[in-house]
Parts: sequence; C-alpha cells; structure tokens
Amino acid sequence: MLVLAVWLVVALRKRRAAVRGGDRALEAAVTTTPVVGSGGLSQSQPPNSKKIIYAPKPPPPGGPPAPQNQHSLELTPPATTATTAAASSSDYLSSAAASGGSSNSKSQPVSLPVGEVLFRGAFEYGELAAATNGFADSNLLGRGGFGDVYVGTVDGTLVAVKRLRAGSQQGDPEFQAELQIISRVHHRNLVSLVGYCVADAGQRLLVYEFVPNLTLHHHLHGEVEGVLDWPIRWKIAFGAAKGLAYLHEDCHPRIIHRDIKAANILLDHDFNPKVSDFGMAKFMPRENTHIATKIVGTIGYLAPEYASSGKLTEKSDVFSFGVVLLELITGMNASMPSDPDMEDTLVGWARPLLTRALELGDYDELVDPLLPGYDADQMARLVRCAAAAVSTSARRRPRMSQIVRHLAGDASAEEIDACGVQSSMGDQTGSVDGADTSLGFRPMRYNEIRMSRRQARTQKLHQS
Repeated sequence: MLVLAVWLVVALRKRRAAVRGGDRALEAAVTTTPVVGSGGLSQSQPPNSKKIIYAPKPPPPGGPPAPQNQHSLELTPPATTATTAAASSSDYLSSAAASGGSSNSKSQPVSLPVGEVLFRGAFEYGELAAATNGFADSNLLGRGGFGDVYVGTVDGTLVAVKRLRAGSQQGDPEFQAELQIISRVHHRNLVSLVGYCVADAGQRLLVYEFVPNLTLHHHLHGEVEGVLDWPIRWKIAFGAAKGLAYLHEDCHPRIIHRDIKAANILLDHDFNPKVSDFGMAKFMPRENTHIATKIVGTIGYLAPEYASSGKLTEKSDVFSFGVVLLELITGMNASMPSDPDMEDTLVGWARPLLTRALELGDYDELVDPLLPGYDADQMARLVRCAAAAVSTSARRRPRMSQIVRHLAGDASAEEIDACGVQSSMGDQTGSVDGADTSLGFRPMRYNEIRMSRRQARTQKLHQS
C-alpha cells in the first residue's frame, strides 16, 4: 500500500508539472501574436513567408442575416525597403494585436490614436451590417463612383466601411487588387485597412480606420467656418508628400495611386493627413518604366501625358500632388466649368504666377487672400515644389522623395530647379493677362474668385 501511495503522489506531481508547462506554452503563444512592425512586416513572422490567412470572426448574436459562403482571402505580406529620406521611422505604423482590440460594448466608440491600427482580417457580412445599423443613411459618410462609405463601430472602435456597389466599374479583379495594395501599406500618412468581407450575392466590403476630420477638399472648398491657417496647410503638404513617397519608393512593387486629389486626403483630429482611396491604384514592377492603362481620374488633376495617351508613371501622381499643393497655396479648386464644353484648370491659371513668384520672391499674387499669414521660407519651398511638380514634361518632374527632402530643408532649391522649375517656366506658349492660353484657357473665373476672396478678407478685417 505504501508503494502504491508513493506512486500516486509522484504521478500527481508529474501531471501538475505538465499542466503548468502547458499553461506556460499557451502564455508564450499568446505573447507572440504577430504584430505589424515599423517596416510593415509581422515581427514574429519570417520576412520571406509567402501568405497570411485571416479567419473571420463569428457574427454577433441577433445581427442581420448575412449572405452565405463567406470567403477568406490570402494576402501577401508587404515588402519594404529603407525609409524615404527625411521621413521619420515613426511614420511607419505599428498594428495593435487583434486580441487587444475589444472593449466593453457599453463604452463610447473611439477612433484609434495615431500609430495604433487594429487589423482584423475577414469580417462576416452580418457583423458589418450590425456595425453600421444596417447601412443606414444616418451612417452614410459619402458616395463614390464604386460604392458608398458608412461609419460603424467594431469592438468599440469607429471604422469606415466601404460597401462596393453591385454592378459598379470596380469588379472582382479590381476589388482584389485594391485589397492586395492597401494590405501592403503601413504608414501614418496613408489610411489603414482594418479588414474586408467577401460574400455571395455580390457583396464586397472594405473596412478602414475611421479618420474623423473629413477631407482636405471639404476644409478648403466646402461650407466651413474659418480658414485653414498656414501651419496646418504646411503639415498637410509635408505629411501627404511623405505618404506618397512611401508608395512610390519604399514599397515592392511600387504603387501608383492614380487618383491623388484633395478629396482623397483625409484629416484626423490634429489635421494630420492620410491619403485614401486606393480603388484605382496600380502596382508598378521595378523593371517597367511605365504602364499603359485606361485613363481614369479627376479633371484638373490629370497629368497631360496620362490624359492624352494613358501612359502611367509615378510622375503622374507627382503632377496630381502638385495640383494639391496649388490648392493649399491659393485656396482655389483644381478645376471649374467655364462653359459647357470646357473646364478651366488651376494649373493653367497658376503657372505664370508661379514663374513670377519664384523670379521676384514675392508670393502675394499667388497666395490665398483668406490666409492670415505664412512663413515666407516655407512658402518659397512649397511654391518651388508645386512649380516643378506641374511641369508638362513628366521627365522633368521631381521624385516624391526629392519633394519631401526639399520641404524638410534637406534638398537645395537648385536640385528642385534642375528637375522641373525651369521646364515649368518655359511651358507657356502664349498668355493673356498672365494666364496660359496654349489650350484655350481663360483666366476670368479664377480671377473673379480670387477677387471675391480678397474682398471677403478685407471685410473680415474691417469687422474685427
């Protein structure tokens, strides 16, 4: 009996030790949950791993019925190189572990702080329907060419749910392309993907981080009280430039956005910019000098060589970004109708003014009359970058990394001038009242708007 008792005690101790070992192994497994690191790769995952498969969460109890046959997609991890010059390593986002994103359902929904992006992977359709109150009109943020965007709450966090419209121009290949592209990018100046949903009955949805302060277009051209001051405009220009430089030079393969415009630059609580809407983006293999593609985009932002031939390069994005810089400088729209058959463009109006401003060092003729003041050195750098970026010659436009370096003060004016400013100055083939008329452009509409903005500024000063 004594021997049997001793044997039982030893066996019990071994069992307890095994249980404790299993607990420690489970704890180790939990603490090594993959987290996206500063370079965009999962830090606990081999850099050369080929695929990550995200499993969907179960639908919430009592939620709306979901389409059948949910699908998980295989996403290729991003490949990135060293960070762009003048871009801090803090620009490259870390992702919160999925296990840490839940919160009490009774707490108020929050938007994630800068640098903390929760990636969930595959969602159930019913979960997203419940999160947006059944895609209610009261949750609608906006409508686009490919679908509608709704605000919703997932695990106590606000998200933006892009619901692609059935029969839209963005079919399954385009949806998968957007998903592959946006899942690769991790930068504080690019909107981050939270997850996706693919279901039968043509239901395709993308879930993005919620960026609460609307768009740059809204703050520059919408019905808003107040005017964006110079420090905010500078922050937006510099941040958006860094995000775009990351797409062009730090991603493999390179990514061309193809629809850079003020309406696709979202702003957070502190007016930090985030480039959004990758629905028309394209991969650019390193061995390719350009892509021949269907012409898409927005009037006023299209590079001339792309608009005429469909020849797409990174310099097409650079031109569009130059137009955004002009909007920040002047406060005016990229284009506006002058008659039923013609659009006047900001670039056509601004080119001769850019030339004079750089020659004379006087920017008042170009700057938004509603802007209460500005830093002269920063304005000079922004004007120089804008002039180079909107050169009619794609070859003469600077790279986005050169624009970032010049805005940061690390690239000389001569370096930017060598790229495109001189070319831009020589672009005019004829002018009337200081406006480019080579394409029949007429400056009256922009001159009228500038005059009305100047009068509004004068009136405001008198009232104060």
